[in-house]
Order: sequence, then structure tokens, then C-alpha cells
Amino acid sequence: MSNDVDLKGRSLLTLSDLSDGEVAWLLDLALKLKQDKHAGTCGERLAGRHIALVFEKMSTRTRCAAAVAAADEAGRTEYLAATEIHLGKKESVADTARVLGRMFDGILFRGYRQETVELLAEFSGVPVWNGLTDLSHPTQALADLMTIKEQFGELKGRKVVYAGDGRNNVATSLMLGCAVSGMHFVNCTPDSLRPTDDLTEHANRVAAERGGTVGVCSDPAEAVAGAHVVYTDVWTSMGEEDQFAARVELLQPYQVNMALMQATGNVESDEVIFLHCLPAFHDHRTEVTQKSGALEVTDDVFEAPFSKVFDQAENRLHTIKALFVSSLERE
Repeated sequence: MSNDVDLKGRSLLTLSDLSDGEVAWLLDLALKLKQDKHAGTCGERLAGRHIALVFEKMSTRTRCAAAVAAADEAGRTEYLAATEIHLGKKESVADTARVLGRMFDGILFRGYRQETVELLAEFSGVPVWNGLTDLSHPTQALADLMTIKEQFGELKGRKVVYAGDGRNNVATSLMLGCAVSGMHFVNCTPDSLRPTDDLTEHANRVAAERGGTVGVCSDPAEAVAGAHVVYTDVWTSMGEEDQFAARVELLQPYQVNMALMQATGNVESDEVIFLHCLPAFHDHRTEVTQKSGALEVTDDVFEAPFSKVFDQAENRLHTIKALFVSSLERE
């Protein structure tokens, strides 16, 4: 890893906070930390560090990844559900931030408004990491890129297709991550769910500087041709449950099924993987799918050998650990 990258004391609010060199450096660090953990050689890089986990939204991967990441390196976390503290209710976000900054060395926030994580970063005086807002999900994008890098070795030049709600936080963060990595990204989505033109144009400019491309396409079969990665997410994000029926009808043609994977032309040559940030509605074992059946991905794709969704889930741990270590490790 290059030694000229210095992320000490830095926050991560959107992926745009990182240069392409910093993204690459973080991925290399995450891969090294994963290797160390699997070898049983975790250290004390976060000894004496305390991290607040401020969560407005439910979580499995983000919460567990952050807790284990800190503990692996002798750090400690405190989970603070927004319903149990005064965040933005009896106390302004700015005041809460100033209190937490006096007690903790860093804050991981998962919630709704981007403004909230920005206020925490502005007023706390400590590094703040965005574990998800309605606008952005940079920690997920880092895990996505790490998983692709593990599979293919290099990111540059690979084609990634996201199929589904193209303007949600996962899709747009992945788009920026692929752009800074010099990849070819296609956002495959209905016209009504396209990302904003400004965001797409910005991502395409970034990609072009690094030899990649960013495009938007409404035809799934056309979009996935030649893809090395096919990615999807749930059709209704948290807070959009009232749109469930309409989204199912709109996005059914964008379901990732075996026919769509075959349309990549890369299944037989083992040159394609399937990714999903989870949770996924792929079989009958959830309350939702007992009634509806598989939604954004079919069970045969989800359980296929080319599905790397649980490697991807594990990599949330290693990429979040890389953020904590790079920002908080003592000299």
C-alpha cells in the first residue's frame, strides 16, 4: 500500500469525499485486515478508542460490522438508537454532536437525512462516517468494490450493471464508486427512477478521466450484455413501504433471474458475479415473500455459485474496519 495517503481524522459523508487513490488505498487496507483476521492476527490499532453508533434505521450488517470491526482492534462501540437519545428532538443535532464529540473518538451514523450526518461532522470535532442516509451509502459501496476486486483482481475496465431503483442510495453510491475506479457502469432502471442528470453527468466525467464510462439504460437485456457484475437491491427502500405494490409492478421486468444472468454472456466462462447489499427478497422465507414470491432476485440466482452476496456482506466488516483504523489508529 502507498504510504502517501493520510486519512487520519477524516470523515466519510459521501464517496466523493475520497479521491480515486484513497479509495484504492482503503480497499488494499481492507484486504490486508481481512487477511489478518482470517489468520487470527488482529491487533490493537484501536486500543482506547470509543466509537458511537447513532442509528435511526434498523440494521444487521452495518451495526454488526462496526461493532466487530472495533472490537477486533481493541476498540469499543456504544449503540445509540435515535429513539433512546434526544437527537433532533429535545436537543438539536448540533448540540448532540458536541456532547458526543467530548466523549467519543468517532461517530458512525445510519439514518435518513444527509443533513444530519453533515451536522454531526461539523459540530462533533471527531471523524464521522456515513453508514447510510437517504442520499448516500458510501460504506456499502466500499464493500461492493472490495468484493469485485477480490473476484477479478483489478477493477479498472470491468463492467458493472445495477438493475432496479436507479436513484436510491445504493445505486448512486455504487455508480460513483465504479466511476472513481475506472469501471464501466450501467444504471438499468425505468425512466421514472433514473438518477438525476447532474449526478449521472458528474459520475461520467469522473469515470472518463480514469478510462471508464457511466450510462443509464431502460432495457435489462441490453444493459447486461458483457457484464462482469450484476447488482440489485430491494425495490422499496426503508420509508417507502407505501409504494410497495406500485414498485413491484414497475420493476418486475428488472428482476435478476437466470435468463438475465445468461444474457451477460459470461456465466459459462465464470466471468460474472451477482451482488446484493441485503436483505434480499429471493424466496418464500420472509413475511413479504410468503405472499409475493421472489421479487428483485430469484432464488436460483441468489444461491448460484456466482452469487457473492455473503462475501460482500462480510466485507462490510473489513471496509468499515479500514475506515476506523485509517482515521483513528494511534501513532
